[in-house]
Parts: sequence; structure tokens; C-alpha cells
Amino acid sequence: MTTSISESPEDRIRAQALALGFDDCRLARADQPWIAGARLAEFVAEGRHGEMAWLETTLDRRSHPQAMWDGARSAVMLGVNYGPEHDPRAVLEHPDRGAISVYAQGSDYHDLIKKLLKQLATWMVQTFGAEVKVFVDTAPLLEKPLAEASGLGWQGKHTNLVSRQFGSWLFIGSVLTTLELKPDPPGEDACGSCRACQDVCPTNAFPAPYQLDARRCISYLTIELSGPIPVEFRQALGNRIYGCDDCLAVCPWNKFAQGAREAKLQAREALKAPRLAELAALDDTAFRALFTQSAVKRLGRDRFVRNVLYAIGNSGEPGMVEVARARLSDEAAVVRGAAVWALSQLLPPEAFAAERALALSSEVDEVVRAEWGSGVT
Repeated sequence: MTTSISESPEDRIRAQALALGFDDCRLARADQPWIAGARLAEFVAEGRHGEMAWLETTLDRRSHPQAMWDGARSAVMLGVNYGPEHDPRAVLEHPDRGAISVYAQGSDYHDLIKKLLKQLATWMVQTFGAEVKVFVDTAPLLEKPLAEASGLGWQGKHTNLVSRQFGSWLFIGSVLTTLELKPDPPGEDACGSCRACQDVCPTNAFPAPYQLDARRCISYLTIELSGPIPVEFRQALGNRIYGCDDCLAVCPWNKFAQGAREAKLQAREALKAPRLAELAALDDTAFRALFTQSAVKRLGRDRFVRNVLYAIGNSGEPGMVEVARARLSDEAAVVRGAAVWALSQLLPPEAFAAERALALSSEVDEVVRAEWGSGVT
């Protein structure tokens, strides 16, 4: 790539980022005061982070970019579009199929974006002699506030980033650097009076605009929560088996969204609307094979099949009874417990009561006994 000697460092970085395959690149200062750290501390203090203990243990490091790296002066914020070609909510109308969040239907974005970030960072070191550190979602860096500060988008009322160009569908990566770069104008909130994301949430996870209670969020419940999902949320899961796109998908700014141009981020056919009956039968080996190079693989087979069984319970399909019953002898207690709940939803009350009486007369572990003994029908 040829460059003019008159091009600024900022323009050269942007041009290089786009040439590498990023869809957007904006710049922010990493050494300016901000309130994001205080907001996170309040979120944790109220217990809204649930079982995500890592948010609490890394709270100090997340308080400000320089709390993690005091050498950071600027942040190069990168966006990679993963917009779907289909309506993410269409699968919710097919109760025998599972709904997997759009971001997890293709290859794991962490691997793809980190590779691009390292290429950009290497180029910056070679070109400017600067120190750099790269981040994509796994380090204690609050990337969404930095993305908003850079003008990559703004944090909407659902707390996720919204882009005027790509709607709800941007993966974020960042390069912190010792370079003193001129920042772009920050993102301007364009949510207005709209509350579509608030109203669509199946579990009322937003106590107020711009606030999230993760303990009620389906993405948290299906991905982060390790044990049984609380009974009060199970019917609201519907057939969502990994994450939830509802608040993202209804955003009016998606009228400007585009399909992902990176082939690895496009949905695999097998993950668009997989059959629940087939997913419930997965053992660990088959699970790993199906979700190779997918973000779903990190969840692990047991929690995933747990989610599948809740979806089976919500299917209303009598033909799913034997699918659920087959998991009553599963090695994982959380799977056996979810199978009990699924049967409580699918069987007539008298049939479920008979199975419960038989089960409770035998040896059952505490998790499964609690499910049988709950009397949920």
C-alpha cells in the first residue's frame, strides 16, 4: 500500500486497519477521565453481575484503561461487522429448533479478530516505533465505553454498542498504544424516545434504560450460569439455547445493517436452526465436533444440553417426551435436572406425578430430587 508523506498517523492507521479487513476504525484517548469505571462498580455493588466473579476480582483494573496499562495514551478502536443475512428472531417461531445467538453461528470471533489486531499492532510498531497492546473481549478492558468515546458507535438503552453504519452487529477490538493520537468525535446517543429493546426482552432484564441486570438476561442465564437456570425464567427462554439476540435484532438502526463480508463470521448452515432432538443426544465428543472453532464450544456439553432440554420443555411437542426421558440417566446432574423439568412441561399432570413418585422412591441426587420434588407442572 502506497502512502503520501502528508498523511497523518491517524489517517495511516485507519487506512491500514481497513486494508487488513476491519470494517471501521476510530480513535480515542486512553488517558482522559471517564465515568465507565464508576458505573461498573455500581453494577457489581448491586450484585447485577451474578456469577461473573471475574468482574468483581478485576474491578480495579477495569476502572480505567490506564489502570490496566499506565503507558496507554490512545486507543485504536476497531469494528468487524457480523450482520446476519436472515432475521435472527425467525427461528423463535419453530419450537422444535434451537436458537443460537448470531455471533456464535460462525467461527469464533476471538480468533479472527485477535489475528487482525496483531497484524495491525505489528505494523504500528514497525511504522511508528510505538508500544502497543491488543485486546478483544477477554481482558479487563471496558471496550464498549472506549468504542463510544472513539465514535465507533454509542451504548444504547440495552447497553450494547449501536453503529449508525452497522446497527447492532459489530465485534469490537482495540489496540492501546503509547502514541499520542488525535481522537475522533465521540459517538452521539441516537436512541431518542425508542424503547424497543427494553420492551422486547423476554425476562425484563433492563431495570431502566442503559441499565442491565445480568441475572435476568438470557445470554447470562444460558452461557454464564453454571447450575440449573431459575424456574422463573425457564419458560421465557423459549427455544433460545445459546444467548439471545432479541434486544439487538429489534433496534431500528439495523435498517442500515449489512451482512458480514468475512466468510468465517457468516452462519454455518448446521447452526442456523438445529433440531433440538439431535442436540439433546450429543455426547461430549459429538458436541466438540459440531462446535469446533465456535464460541459455543467454550460453554461445554453439559450446560449446552441443559439449555436444549429447557427448550424441549417449552416446545409443546409430545414427541419430545422420549427425547427428554432419555436424558434422565445422563452423567451430568444439571442435565438430568433439566430433563425432569422438560417432562413436567410435556407430560399431562397425572403422568408426570406418576413418574415423580417412582423416581423419588429410588436413589436420586439432590439436584434431581429438587426438580422432581418441586411439583412444577
